[in-house]
Order: sequence, then C-alpha cells, then structure tokens
Amino acid sequence: MLRFILIIILSNLLLFSTLLAQNGQSVSKVGMTAASFLEIGAGARAIGMGGAFVGTANDASALYWNPGGIPRLTRPEVIFVHTEWLADLQYEFAGLVLPLSRLGTLGFSLTALHMGEMKVTTIDYPQGTGEFFTANDLSLAVSYGVGLTDRFSIGFTGKYIHQQIWKERAHGMALDIGTLFVTGFHHMRIGASLTNFGTDMRMAGDDLLVYYDLDPSKMGNNERTFAELKTDSWPLPLTFQAGLAIDLIKNEMNQFTLAIDAVHPSDNTESVHIGAEYGLHNWFFLRGGYRDLFLRDTEGGLNLGGGVIARFLGNFQVKVDYAYADFGRLENVHRFSMGIIF
Repeated sequence: MLRFILIIILSNLLLFSTLLAQNGQSVSKVGMTAASFLEIGAGARAIGMGGAFVGTANDASALYWNPGGIPRLTRPEVIFVHTEWLADLQYEFAGLVLPLSRLGTLGFSLTALHMGEMKVTTIDYPQGTGEFFTANDLSLAVSYGVGLTDRFSIGFTGKYIHQQIWKERAHGMALDIGTLFVTGFHHMRIGASLTNFGTDMRMAGDDLLVYYDLDPSKMGNNERTFAELKTDSWPLPLTFQAGLAIDLIKNEMNQFTLAIDAVHPSDNTESVHIGAEYGLHNWFFLRGGYRDLFLRDTEGGLNLGGGVIARFLGNFQVKVDYAYADFGRLENVHRFSMGIIF
C-alpha cells in the first residue's frame, strides 16, 4: 500500500514539474474561447484556499471542482454562492447533492453571470438610441458520481451552456469528469478533473441580419435583400486540474489541511494553486492560499477566507463562508456562500 501511495505522489509531482517546465514554452490563448464564465471558481471555501480544492472536494461545491468528490457526501447538501465579480458583473452558483445510497449520488447545479442594462449606442447616436441591452451567461448541469471502492470514486457532469448579448445567442454542451482517491496516509487525497469538454459555440441572432445587394453593378435589382453574417465558432475553455490534499492535523479539537493543485487550461498558460485550511472544533475555520503561481501575466493571487458551521436540531447544519481574492490592478473580489446539510 505504501509503495502504491509513493508511486501516486511521484506521478503527481512529475505532472507538476512537467506543467511548470512547459509554462515557459506555452502560448497564452486568453480570449480565444467561448463561455469563459465557466472558469470562475464556485464556493467561498474553495476560493479561500486559493482554488486548490480538487483533492478535497468534500462539500457541495465539488459539483464545480471535481464531481468525483460528490460520492463522499453521505447527506443531502445545498450550496448558494454570490459574488460581486469584476466590472460590475454578478456571479451566482447554486448546487444540490443527493446521495442515493448504493445507487450513487446525484447532483444538480446552476451557474449564472449577468449584468445590468446598458444603453445601445451607434455612430449616429453616440449618446444612445433609446434602447437598452443586457448580456448574461447560464449553465445548467446534472452530475452523477459513484464510489467504486471505499477509497476511490468517480463522477460525471453534463452541462447545457447558454450565452446571450442583446439579440444574439449561442448554445453548447459540455462534459466534466472527475476522480478522487483517499489514501491511508494522513487521510491524503488525490484528485483530478477534466472540465468543459464539449461543443464549439457560435453566436447567431437578429443582430447579425443585414441588408445586402447581390450585384451592386446592376440597376433595378433588390438592394435590400436580407442576409445573415456568420460568426466564427469558438471552443469551450477545456481545463485539466490535478491536486493533492493532506490533513497534517486531524482530531476532535484541531484540523489543518494543506492542498496543492496543478492547472492546465486550453486558453492560458499552466499554473499552480496552493492553499490551507485550519478548523477549530469543526465549527470555525480560517483559510488562506495563493492562486495562479507561475501563470504568465497574472494579476494578484492572494486569497483569504473563513467560515463557521452552526448546528440545529441535531444534525441539521448551516455553513456560512467568506473569501477575499486579490486581483492586483483590478478590483478585489469578495465571495459569500451558504451551505445547508440536511
């Protein structure tokens, strides 16, 4: 067993070093994918740990980070996340995990990014035409996970993705796959996830309708034939993330967890997240981490957070978490989440 654990540790360390070695040679593809809102992390607890959560994934936010973790949940749990995102955008995430005993575990989640109304302006009407537009992104997901053994679990998530800006819309489908293995060494966990493997997305709608003259050299033909501009298709932000988490201290009074994740996205260079969580009596928690280590042209990186768990009527629990994320020259982001365990 110890030999097996060492092989896994060495394999993940090799993966980390390979990703870091490639970091100096890889080309950033920022802005080259659709539905980038899918890369905004969900859950204040995970964000407070710098996004190093793939190897932990033991609450309802595992629906986002690693569906292989949801079979580890033994009781129904819901999570609600609200984030005042950059540029006055609003980010929302809601998830539900339903353990089905030997049949596995079901999960449902919704992710939304939206903004307020803005004026429609043109060259002729730079102050506004009197119309207003808005933009929003939406993802609806269904997850299923099962424990193949008492230590190894696997999960899948299917997503429907919708993006809209004024009268233009795009639709897509995606699949997430995640695994989680719990070792016998200090409850060390090894996780991996592949997210947003799916279809390309292309904008279409009434905004792309134009008048077209089929032959401007001829007189008398219809100069106002309807035509539709065809936009390019863009891939989804495919991401592979592998992580380790270990409980250095775990008893009735104190718990201290360290975590590290390596991230390989399709639309950016590779990076590493590191994080830690300290728990007192399993009701008060402090967290800290640093995200995007070694990422080219990163902004900020420091994450801090905390949370409490209140228990009512026996085993009924309410979890409230907060996280602060530094984005350098951009605005700092504050995340709030609430979870309920039934």
